[in-house]
Amino acid sequence: MNPLPVSTTLRLAACTVAATFLLSACGGGGGGSSASTTTGNTGPGTIRTPDAIPNDYQSYANLCARPRSGVDAITGLAFPDKQGTLLDEMKFLRGWSDRNYLWYNEIPTNFYMADFTSTLDYFDRLKTPATTASGKPKDQFHFTYTTAEWNALNTASQETGYGVGWAANASKAPRTWIVANVEPNSPAASAGLQRGDMLATVDGVDFVNTNTDAGIDTINAGLYPERIGETHRFGLKRGSATFDVGLSATVVTSASVKNAKVVDTPTGKVAYLTFNDFNATAEKQLIDAFTLFQGQGVNDLVIDMRYNGGGLLGIASELGYMVAGPASANQTFERLIYNSKTAPDAPFTFPSKAYGYTAPNPVPNGQALPYLGLKHVTVLTTADTCSASESVINGLRGIDVQVDIIGGATCGKPYGFTPVDNCGTTYFSIEFQGVNAKGFGDYADGFTPTCTVADDYAHAQGDTSEGLLAAALAYRTSHACPTSRASAVPLKLVRPAAKEVKVLAPKR
Repeated sequence: MNPLPVSTTLRLAACTVAATFLLSACGGGGGGSSASTTTGNTGPGTIRTPDAIPNDYQSYANLCARPRSGVDAITGLAFPDKQGTLLDEMKFLRGWSDRNYLWYNEIPTNFYMADFTSTLDYFDRLKTPATTASGKPKDQFHFTYTTAEWNALNTASQETGYGVGWAANASKAPRTWIVANVEPNSPAASAGLQRGDMLATVDGVDFVNTNTDAGIDTINAGLYPERIGETHRFGLKRGSATFDVGLSATVVTSASVKNAKVVDTPTGKVAYLTFNDFNATAEKQLIDAFTLFQGQGVNDLVIDMRYNGGGLLGIASELGYMVAGPASANQTFERLIYNSKTAPDAPFTFPSKAYGYTAPNPVPNGQALPYLGLKHVTVLTTADTCSASESVINGLRGIDVQVDIIGGATCGKPYGFTPVDNCGTTYFSIEFQGVNAKGFGDYADGFTPTCTVADDYAHAQGDTSEGLLAAALAYRTSHACPTSRASAVPLKLVRPAAKEVKVLAPKR
């Protein structure tokens, strides 16, 4: 795979998140959440007939206004694109949505293909406008990614950047961004950034307080570099000290599993791992971690998924088996509920063998999975624990494995997708809701923690003195929640929507 520079779509996906913190200076068009402004013949007395919904939408697949040429780096095959039109692309999207979208009968019909000049803007309208009882959008998870970047992220865990993850507040100036994690061997790691460092300046601009358009443009340019090799300077604070570093953008390969180790306690050996992403590379990394644990005779487990936004549902089911062991084999991990037009699939079970996802260091299909055979597990969570991460909690509880949750309420995403590529864009539209073996899947408000504990940025993840892990180890024996002060400034990870998903692998 040849990683690509950050494109407009990826940059805007990141900027859509960042705009909450840095005002709206990202600019451009693209696959975000802005509605298209319709034009066309809509004057007084004009009666417009709703667009027909193509029943044969598959006949419009791969008919592209700008066909790709060359070979797909994932499949090794030539791209299927043929010369078509923008209208062909929109007809495919309209028919596909009507067939597969979970709330297909709630898609409005008061907008028209002829009024759009972008498939991304058109797709943004192909969702329910309904709101929940609390006033939030019923569908908060409707987005796009360039196919090349989605494949790089999902298959090889690659992104263009500095290798630093930011936790940020959701207010206007004064802004607070803190380093949440640093990828090993990344530019950020080489520059010495650490968890808990606070961002103060970007290329000389006051990050905390600036409100000017020019200042925000400078900040966004630094945070979201467009080209590999692009260098920006960042001022940071660590306690009372300040320091300045230069970071040069590169292709960063993230480790899905980190800090796998065994902690000796008075009541036995407790396994711990930081788990950040249910992507294809995670399959091998999880197997290696649980093989280590299995060989050391652990009798309990802490899974740190505080920043895990989700990913492949198959990897989630494998993790469930590695926790519960043979007693779970062939039991329902998650059953998918589709719309009324879609016949139900067989449920995802707890698999005893690996699926063998395509990855740079793949696992053979059918390889036996290691397991611990536990009836109890602790999961560390925050509001950034989403989707497939929540499926692990729900799936294990469905077969009566006790899951204690230490940290914060999870994000609340019982929904998922099958990503669909058409003409170089991968579309994510909610297709199913997942329920466990007991039929439960009603956690749109997230899972409530057993013990509410604030995220601790003063210690590294995996440090037994770190607030969430220390609370988890103590709760095992005391069954008492520690007194915890709420964070002075509630923080949330800055990441694109494609990192908060529950997806099925594309059908082969």
